[in-house]
Amino acid sequence: MDVIKLRDEYIKLGQALKAAGLVESGARAKDVILEGLVQVNGETDTRRGRKLYAEDVITFDGEEVKIEN
Repeated sequence: MDVIKLRDEYIKLGQALKAAGLVESGARAKDVILEGLVQVNGETDTRRGRKLYAEDVITFDGEEVKIEN
């Protein structure tokens, strides 16, 4: 499981996918999120602006990324 360290209080879902290297661009992040291919804490989320906080876990394409402080 990869880890993203927060610089602020939260990171948005689309930004987190890009920061983790799971997508090449913000446009691709938007597409996979809207297609329902991304899960946050085990539940599909279609809001690319979803705020992620410490301890949240993103799952996409068989990869998991945990958000940490």
